Amino acid sequence: MRIRDHRADDSPQIDLVPMIDVILVLIIFFVVTTTFDARSVIKLELPRASGEQTEATAPLIVLVNAEGRYFVDDREVLRTDIGSLKATIAEVAGTDRDRPVMLRADARTPYQAVVTVYDALGQLGFNRVMSATAPPAGEGSGAVP
Repeated sequence: MRIRDHRADDSPQIDLVPMIDVILVLIIFFVVTTTFDARSVIKLELPRASGEQTEATAPLIVLVNAEGRYFVDDREVLRTDIGSLKATIAEVAGTDRDRPVMLRADARTPYQAVVTVYDALGQLGFNRVMSATAPPAGEGSGAVP
């Protein structure tokens, strides 16, 4: 009786399951760490006003949410005092004080938070400050892009 050796028939195989697991972990990592547009993260309800939109070149955007938290371009100001706000604005804007500033404050924002932004911008020497508003309810969708 001849005993057949089955080891010779086995061909090497590459197991793809660990590679697929690693790729899925990388995809999840990149999705979680992706930076999204600040406008989609921060929900603002802008006050209403009628008027024409003006197009400015690359304004410095200062956001104030309903809780009175400040955001300068894509950076959040960690404390709500004027010193922290001035330091963040100066760091983001650099030495360009002629750059226009767009203030986007939620309609439910405490008035003191808006006054603090104007005060900080004035102390830093910015004189071209615009306030973002939404068109009246009958004229548009109610949000400024």
